[in-house]
Amino acid sequence: MALLTIKNAHLAYGHWPLLNGADFSLEEGERVGLIGRNGTGKTSLLKIIAGINPMDDGERTLRSGLRIALVAQEPLLVGDANIFESVSEGVREARELRRRYENLAMGEEDGETASLDELQSLIELHDGWTWEQRVEAALSHLDLDGTRRISELSGGMKKRVALAQALVAQPDVLLLDEPTNHLDMDAITWLEELLRARRGALLFITHDRAFLDNVTTRIVELDRAVLQSYPGNYTAYETTKSEQLAFEATVNAKSDKLLAQEEVWIRKGVEARRTRSVSRIARLESLRAHRQERRNALGNVRLDVDAGMKSGKLVAELTEVHKAFGSLVIANDVNLTVLRGDKLGLVGKNGVGKTTLLKMMLGELEPDAGKVRTGTNISVAYFDQLRDGLNLNATLAEFISPGSEWIEI
Repeated sequence: MALLTIKNAHLAYGHWPLLNGADFSLEEGERVGLIGRNGTGKTSLLKIIAGINPMDDGERTLRSGLRIALVAQEPLLVGDANIFESVSEGVREARELRRRYENLAMGEEDGETASLDELQSLIELHDGWTWEQRVEAALSHLDLDGTRRISELSGGMKKRVALAQALVAQPDVLLLDEPTNHLDMDAITWLEELLRARRGALLFITHDRAFLDNVTTRIVELDRAVLQSYPGNYTAYETTKSEQLAFEATVNAKSDKLLAQEEVWIRKGVEARRTRSVSRIARLESLRAHRQERRNALGNVRLDVDAGMKSGKLVAELTEVHKAFGSLVIANDVNLTVLRGDKLGLVGKNGVGKTTLLKMMLGELEPDAGKVRTGTNISVAYFDQLRDGLNLNATLAEFISPGSEWIEI
């Protein structure tokens, strides 16, 4: 029996349908990657499955006692709590059972109706005797300092906290919305290994093809308001999908050709109209309706950016740049030169100062010492994931016209 099932789901915003009779089921132990273009409704579907948002119509069925945890793309955490307290929210029920047991054992009943034996059974069911160890283990794996305040953390560190919070809850179904956003390479590798080793079911949204290949047992695509399932990882999906699109294009071309022929026939002279058959007219009307209702696959996007006036050879130059926040040194005598045509990838663990270095290069932040020089006629396009709410996992180089000046981070 499936852990959860969505049947005949309908969801629309205005006149645009996101789900149109969509069906989905998740089996125990499955790791499903949910893919589709931005704006097609993937996050909306995830929230429907989590029970956060309702459908316009349809049926959602869960196995009795099923526990679901959702990690949102931009998680909301309590700013004045520390990391340990925030992660411990994932085991709130186990903590509460332990507190009740300990109070009752010490004679502080406080209106308690359950017996020690009943509470002990519930604690064992929720693995409550070792919840502290589970939290500490998650903090260690994600390289989190439990004493730090949430308000002090970068976007990447907050994503780690939200992941840890969901993982310690040990849900039957784990839902992840863009889990690799803000994570560094080591954390992504660790997350891949952890998700492959998990017993529970997994459903996640990502644009990271390598992550999809390494984790998924099945791909589900949300395409034109309908869900299509493909066994295997992303590489297997690409092969099957290309064959499917080729077949669909052939069928549509034949249908369009027949429709064009019938339109010519229906517009012939009086003699032809006298002899036309009722069935042929009905077929024409059916072809017209089918063509009107058909939602074709979206084509490839190409975005051309006007290069404008050509810049000089130098884009940015950092000379002995130093930057620190208190005792945390971000840059120590950094020397870097970026020339026109360079494509740089800046990598490093979360919180080490990648964004800070980028902002100094762009002139948005002054260094404590050293010099930052920019070239002439430089045009800057700067996308901040947290500020602009954009997903930049797609490779920017595909959309940049030759001659444009970009720093790719």
